[in-house]
Amino acid sequence: MSTKQNKIDNFDPSQPGLADATIYGLPFTAEESEIIVVPAPWEVTVSYGAGASEGPEAILEASYQVDLLHQQYPDLWKLGIYIDEAPEHWATDSAKYKEMAQPIIEALENGETIADLPELQKDLDTINAVCDKFHKEVEEKVSSWMAKGKKVVLLGGDHSTPLGYYNALAKHHDAFGILHFDAHMDLRDAYEGFTYSHASIMFNTLKLPQVKTIVQVGIRDFCEQEVATVMESNGRVLVHTDADLKKDEFEGMSWKDKCDHIIASLPEKVAISFDIDALLAWYCPNTGTPVPGGLTYEQATYMITRLSESNKLIIGMDLVEVAPGEDDWDGNVGARLLFHMCGAFAKSQGLAVGQKIEFKK
Repeated sequence: MSTKQNKIDNFDPSQPGLADATIYGLPFTAEESEIIVVPAPWEVTVSYGAGASEGPEAILEASYQVDLLHQQYPDLWKLGIYIDEAPEHWATDSAKYKEMAQPIIEALENGETIADLPELQKDLDTINAVCDKFHKEVEEKVSSWMAKGKKVVLLGGDHSTPLGYYNALAKHHDAFGILHFDAHMDLRDAYEGFTYSHASIMFNTLKLPQVKTIVQVGIRDFCEQEVATVMESNGRVLVHTDADLKKDEFEGMSWKDKCDHIIASLPEKVAISFDIDALLAWYCPNTGTPVPGGLTYEQATYMITRLSESNKLIIGMDLVEVAPGEDDWDGNVGARLLFHMCGAFAKSQGLAVGQKIEFKK
């Protein structure tokens, strides 16, 4: 009998997770786990609320209290979910260069031009170079796990963090789409001068020819430049604003039909990018750039489940912008959302997640 099977037989999923084990208190090693979570504690270019770099740790701590018998994916825990260790310099570099970025942001807010300020221009160039290096390191780490046959999930950090992840996916897949849950379009070109701003992640992602379509869900904030990018994308970017989604609901369209319409617009292979601020603010009160409105947790997880049951193939996922507060609420929501996302990923990939638990009504 395998070591992993021994661990399954001797682990009690009804008890709180093992605090000295990996994420969700699971007893499995990386080698024994089907899903690897790569944490990316990075938020160099944040321009409003901070804290996203602490998201992976907050989710890890909250994960030990998540009940492992998921109604939709009851055998998910048996597959193994393992959280990788981020290089130490990611967090230290994030703090160092975030501090360096603040005078640049303040100068721009005061109407100054960075090109006219040599010291700040030098710092801006340094930050862009450091961010580029970070993305290459993320790509290398993700690619190494993929080469071992693992299903990899990227856990931010701010929304700039998945770019290296998408680069890795692009090297493994000739064509794929992104189902993008967010309050923001993130289509700004070098926002505040930062090439790799959290507000530019989808603008930068569009530079990958392998990304055929980005379908955005829950959008509530955008600027003229972003609208122009959408209009000039020749259908590569499809936008479902929160206002339009709610209008359809108010006028009688079911959420199931809306989900199926959105999923049908995606190509065969799909990565999910989930910015936590796509949800209503009471789920994520400490996220960096909250916006009124949003999806319920159940709306989001239902759409993800429908995708896993469709004829599309989920090839990757990222969850970003979870920022902890004084209580554990944001981490709690993030940990449960991540668990559901892992279940959908596994199901789509044909892994054994068990049959949904049905209760008599």
